[in-house]
Amino acid sequence: MSLRFCLVPLGKACSGLRGLSNHCLSCCVNALLQAFSATWELAELLDKWETAGVREEDENIPLNLRRVLVAMKSARPLLPPHKDFLLCLERNRIRRNTQHDADQVFLFILNAVVQQIDNRSLALEVQNLYKISTETHLQCSSCSSAQIQSSYLLNLQLPVKEEHDSLEGCLTSYFRHEELQGENCCFCPKCGTQTPSKWGVKLLSLPQVLCISFKRFRGNLDGTRKLHCVVTFPESFDFSEVVKEAFASSFTQLQNGCGYTLYAVVVHAGNASCGHYTAFVRHPSDQHWYHADDSRVKRVSWEEVKSAYGGSSRDTAYMLMYRRGPSEGLQPGLPT
Repeated sequence: MSLRFCLVPLGKACSGLRGLSNHCLSCCVNALLQAFSATWELAELLDKWETAGVREEDENIPLNLRRVLVAMKSARPLLPPHKDFLLCLERNRIRRNTQHDADQVFLFILNAVVQQIDNRSLALEVQNLYKISTETHLQCSSCSSAQIQSSYLLNLQLPVKEEHDSLEGCLTSYFRHEELQGENCCFCPKCGTQTPSKWGVKLLSLPQVLCISFKRFRGNLDGTRKLHCVVTFPESFDFSEVVKEAFASSFTQLQNGCGYTLYAVVVHAGNASCGHYTAFVRHPSDQHWYHADDSRVKRVSWEEVKSAYGGSSRDTAYMLMYRRGPSEGLQPGLPT
């Protein structure tokens, strides 16, 4: 396969993928915008929003996100389309000239989109696009009574082992029930005292877009360090086959099953105190992988995407974006 490489300092598109210049240490936001741009379901929902009555437009994150996503798909040589979005984020306390954590900024943007869209029905559609409904189980080992609480997440934050690990292994560890004993015993209302128990999480429903982040940063007495260990991940997987015990008895069955296909990887290079973000993105129309390093965009192979597994390289996958359904599923209305 021949590779195509282009520099796009003026915001031009390369095979439909637009590079974004690094403006005031914006690599974290740049990488996330590439992932959002490849999430065509989000762009479609934002396009439905009637914004005529929106006040303080320069502070409204969903409005500015919609504008930048439209600009990123334009072939015209515009000025950097994300500068106003960065200013909008700063007005919402995501400062420029500051190194940010991509996972935290992702959740901040997503929650702001839901909160700042004045159409509640549409806001819930955006939330449901990423919503992972769960229930936590705390079962007393003495009387077997269980305390169950329902909640939801917008991404799965998976701990990783310090040696070789895999997405499948991380998911298995995340959903494995944990024995709570000794000082970790919990109060059982039925027994009236603290007792040993089992704690675990089960799934009530899965979203169309499944966001997963690896908890590679670990704190200790000397500060925070990054785990550079290998964590493999597949291009596609079936959630129901990987972690069968993760599903609650009341799990909402999906019409299209639990199969997911990878379409974006946010990559962190460096260590805990200093680093740089890039993104691998599977383009919605041609299904080819591209690597976006700020304004530099290059078509790559799946083998090059796997370089983000980690290990000897300091470039490590930090966030994975999966879409439910087969890899052949293209954005509606786009040519094959």
